[in-house]
Amino acid sequence: MRRNILITGASAGLGAEMARQFAAKGHNLALTARRDDRLHSLRKELIADHPQLEVVVHKLDVNDHDQVFEVFRKADAELGQLDRIIVNAGLGKGAPLGTGRFDANRQTAMTNFVGALAQAEAAMELFRARNAGHLVFISSVSAVRGLPKTVTTYAATKAGLASLAEGLRLELLGKPIKVSTIFPGYIRSEMNEHVANTPLIVDTAVGVRAIVAAIEAEKPKAYVPSWPWSPLARVFRYAPLPLLKRMI
Repeated sequence: MRRNILITGASAGLGAEMARQFAAKGHNLALTARRDDRLHSLRKELIADHPQLEVVVHKLDVNDHDQVFEVFRKADAELGQLDRIIVNAGLGKGAPLGTGRFDANRQTAMTNFVGALAQAEAAMELFRARNAGHLVFISSVSAVRGLPKTVTTYAATKAGLASLAEGLRLELLGKPIKVSTIFPGYIRSEMNEHVANTPLIVDTAVGVRAIVAAIEAEKPKAYVPSWPWSPLARVFRYAPLPLLKRMI
């Protein structure tokens, strides 16, 4: 059992719900996010529900790369060792390229890819030292193909994240350190709460239950929930662009 888990971006949405569901399964947790007031509230909730568990929280902006290393090392020491690290922190900002919102696209690119790279570096520093661990990247089904308009940059960062994970998984194939990439479909969260009628969207708890199951199974890659996203991902991957444009 991967007893001790660190989750970034844990103050809300998928990260907070992952914390709840992993706590219910008996995991000690290290939770990080920029909004430490929410982290402390979540910690109180988890300790009240599961007093036998150890839950530590740290304020962390993943764009402060030195801080990423500091927090990961500290959490590792606090819990005895981290057995699993979930790279979850991310942004959904974006605008069509060339429309004057380079600032939003840059922020998403820096957080979702460079920030994730810093987390992967810090995690692997710990895991290589003990030749053990499970590194999990939360990507997106949007990583399967390039997407238009407001999600162009977001999709590109998630594709980059998936490629980073696959390169690492190839390097570590057959070795004790495991790497998983999770591709969530449309799951209700704070990031998309302004979207009223997204087709196929599921509630946070339902979607995260599928994420947690895939992580616990240590699947190398998983589209979640499996139905309908596993078959849809294949369609998205190979559909000609004119067809893809009508589908999205």
